[in-house]
Amino acid sequence: MTEVSRPEVTSYLETDGARLSWRRVSGRGPTLVWLGGFRSDMSGTKAETLAAWAAAHGRDFLRFDYFGHGQSDGDFELGTITHWRADVLAVLDHLTQGTAVLVGSSMGGWLGCLAALARPERISGLLLIAPAVDFTERLLAPELTREAREALARDGVWRRPSPFDPVGYAITRRLLEDGARWSILPGPISIEAPVRILQGVADAEVPWRHALDLALALKGQDVVFSLIRDGDHRLSRPQDLDRLTAFAAELIEGD
Repeated sequence: MTEVSRPEVTSYLETDGARLSWRRVSGRGPTLVWLGGFRSDMSGTKAETLAAWAAAHGRDFLRFDYFGHGQSDGDFELGTITHWRADVLAVLDHLTQGTAVLVGSSMGGWLGCLAALARPERISGLLLIAPAVDFTERLLAPELTREAREALARDGVWRRPSPFDPVGYAITRRLLEDGARWSILPGPISIEAPVRILQGVADAEVPWRHALDLALALKGQDVVFSLIRDGDHRLSRPQDLDRLTAFAAELIEGD
């Protein structure tokens, strides 16, 4: 039977005085929940692709912007892993029922793991794209130059150059200190749900060996690590998006 494409609904979730913007394609569960990356938003190519796929196949899909991201309230520079983790849990608790498959890109991969550890009974699968787990300690801290450390000590913020933002990403002392609270490597990581990881060898932001460390630290046995030799950090080419939707279908249909 041919599925009927379903419209996407947009609304807001009130959380501790800040509104989180979210969009939903209603359909059959488990719910696919999109978790974007650092300074990203829910209108990126991968999220749009999953929304279109869910609409075409009658599946439930939810995406949202964290505090200080996209269309949600808040000052980005006040955001922390603690705050964004709480956003994910609020969305799971208030906007979904039954089980969910979390689809986390970059920082969203870390937040997805943290949510799975906090709500193991709710998470039936994880699909992680270039997962930047522990990025504050393992990826950012080692690259801090003397000038960066001086800026953090003096101003509480350092502008990290980024190919995705001409003015650089704001890295705050608050973010770095808070991130240490949520380290999950070297493991073991008590996630038993099926996990699929998409990682590019040519990723300049998250080294593929970092993502492999995560895969090896997971306690569950149903873990697939897909290494794309010419893939970059975004993994948004047509062939990458095909891999993304194939893994999404595998996880929700296997629930």
